[in-house]
Amino acid sequence: MPTEVILPKVDMDMATGQISRWFAEEGAKVKKGDVLFEIETDKAAMEIDAPASGTLRNVTGKERVDIPVGEPVAWIYADDEVYAPISPLVGEMSTKSTEGGAVPPTSQREAPPSGLPAISPTRGEISQSPTAGRATPLARRLAREAGLSIAGITGSGPRGRVTRADVEAAVSAKGSAAPAQPTAGIASPAQAEVPPAPAAKPMSDDQVLKLFAEGSYELVPHDNMRKTIARRLVEAKSTIPHFYLTLDCELDALLALRTQLNAAAPVKKTDKGEVPAYKLSVNDMVIKAMAMALMAVPDANASWTDSAMVKHRHADVGVAVSIPGGLITPIIRHADEKTLSTISNEMKDLASRARSRKLKPEEYQGGTTAVSNLGMFGIKDFAAVINPPHATILAVGAGEERAVVKKGEIRIATVMSVTLSTDHRAVDGALGAELLGAFKRLIENPMGMLV
Repeated sequence: MPTEVILPKVDMDMATGQISRWFAEEGAKVKKGDVLFEIETDKAAMEIDAPASGTLRNVTGKERVDIPVGEPVAWIYADDEVYAPISPLVGEMSTKSTEGGAVPPTSQREAPPSGLPAISPTRGEISQSPTAGRATPLARRLAREAGLSIAGITGSGPRGRVTRADVEAAVSAKGSAAPAQPTAGIASPAQAEVPPAPAAKPMSDDQVLKLFAEGSYELVPHDNMRKTIARRLVEAKSTIPHFYLTLDCELDALLALRTQLNAAAPVKKTDKGEVPAYKLSVNDMVIKAMAMALMAVPDANASWTDSAMVKHRHADVGVAVSIPGGLITPIIRHADEKTLSTISNEMKDLASRARSRKLKPEEYQGGTTAVSNLGMFGIKDFAAVINPPHATILAVGAGEERAVVKKGEIRIATVMSVTLSTDHRAVDGALGAELLGAFKRLIENPMGMLV
């Protein structure tokens, strides 16, 4: 049988992906390990290799179209295999093995008699169209256990696919619509339960568009990154009990040390001539200070799970990087153990590859905390949204000259406001204050980051 080429799952949160470009055309000879296509997820672009050697045939995966994870996008025929074209509907099907054995491509199966519904090649389920009744395996199992029909559930996934959330919403609606069980007596008005008020729902697309005059706007479809950012932010703000702590840090000592360290940087030879081996930024020193503060207050270096508190042995600091269409958070691993110059050079490399979407999943997944810096935009202070599985995120404002009072005298100092957003399930108020205090001490006494 020909070897199936599927759209792989390259990201923990990935449900769909897009092929940004093919490197091999229909009918091309490929070898195992050759790059077939580039897949674009919500966070990165990755090259996918050929799983076998042979001739690339039946390329059904279109460029710049959402494709569910695991969906076949092409087949590779060995030299001794007979090629048979397949119908376009194969893009909606899977040729993976089932309980009855391997399923051949569509062209090798008999078409159903005219007028009869098509039979899905993977589950033997009946559907009236290629997209009817599409659902994830988990959604099908949950629907079956709840006694619901997938056909009666409206899907919110790609191309109308029914997801777990859709089934859970249908189960909830079914439960709320169930008739009350008869009781032995009739409850008095005082005893009768008051039905809960219906939950507020966001405005639909039509409701939003009706508020604006026709022709006064244009519609720009969401890409995968924007959809994922929206989903994760709603999840974070809905499920994580945020609280916020803000304080001011004086930067004069840090800025002076940064100037000295940059001036002392050795030079190295490159294609562009001699350049400094490093050039520290305030953000590099913030990353180091946050990592060291977490190690000084280890109870705050944690992640919440329903069954246990995850206590981390190292400080892996994610750093929010703005990229076209959204943002991504590459991670400086073991930032507490690295020198400022190492953090600086590593951060420049990660930020550069993040903007070109060349990061590997392990370079932006996980982490124990995060830093979001809008100081370069002149923002004085703000509160950032926690990115699970982190329990904290530090929002950094601009350093600016302010009048401060010291021993009854007014003087000018460079001051930076920072706000720590904290998951109250994992880090209580006093613990968060202790962490932010440790950070402030390192920023105002930066020589402590060098020893």
